Amino acid sequence: MHLDLASLKSVQSFAETFLKTEPRLDILINNAGVMGLGCTEEGFGVAFGVNHLGHFLLTSLLLERLKQCGPSRVVTVAALLHRLGTIDFSLLTSQKDLVSGQSTWDSFQAYCNSKLCNVLFTRELSNKLEGTSVSCYCLHPGVIYTELGRSMSLWLQLLMMPFAKLFFLSPEGGSQTTLYCALQEGIEPLSGRYFSNCALQQVGVKARDDALAKKLWEVSERLSGLS
Repeated sequence: MHLDLASLKSVQSFAETFLKTEPRLDILINNAGVMGLGCTEEGFGVAFGVNHLGHFLLTSLLLERLKQCGPSRVVTVAALLHRLGTIDFSLLTSQKDLVSGQSTWDSFQAYCNSKLCNVLFTRELSNKLEGTSVSCYCLHPGVIYTELGRSMSLWLQLLMMPFAKLFFLSPEGGSQTTLYCALQEGIEPLSGRYFSNCALQQVGVKARDDALAKKLWEVSERLSGLS
C-alpha cells in the first residue's frame, strides 16, 4: 500500500485503506527516517515531519486496531543521537520545525531533535496504553549503511562513504534490535523503554521528562489535525 510519511493526507489515506482491507494488525514498526533539508507537504521540517509527526499520526489512527488484536506491539526506531536533541515549542509553532536554519549542521540537529521526539513519543504512548494489551518500545539500531543521507549534499555523502563501508552495520545487522523489540517474548513489562544491541538501555535526561513527553503529544495532536 502506498504510504508517504511526508504527507499527512497520505497517512490518513493509508490508514483508511488499511482499516478497510486488513482485519488484523499485530506489530507496527515505525521505521522511516530521513536526514536532510526541505519540508513536508504540509510545510513541516522534513526530519520532524517524517521521523516524528507522520509516525505519530499513523500510530494514532491504527491504535484501536492494535488494541483489538492484542497482545500487539508498536516499535519505533529512534537513535542514540536523541541525546543531542532539543525541543523548542515556540520555534515549532512559529516555523513548523525544531531548527531555524537550513545549513548542514541544522540538518543534523533536526535529525537529533526528531529522534528525541521518537523516544518521548514512546514514553507517553506507554502511559496511554496502560491497562491495554498493546506494548511499545523504541530503540537505537546501531549505525547502519543505508540511504539515510541521500538528500544531503553530494560532497558530504562522498566524505562519509569510506567510513560507512568500513565501520557501519549492514541493514541486516542493523535490524536485529528492531526484530528483538517486535518479537522477543516476555518484554511486555518493559513497555515504553529504550533498547540497543538487543538489550535495555538508559535514555538521555531530556528523554526521561514526562511533562515534556506529554506536551509533545498534545502539540503533535494539534499539528496532525487530531485535536
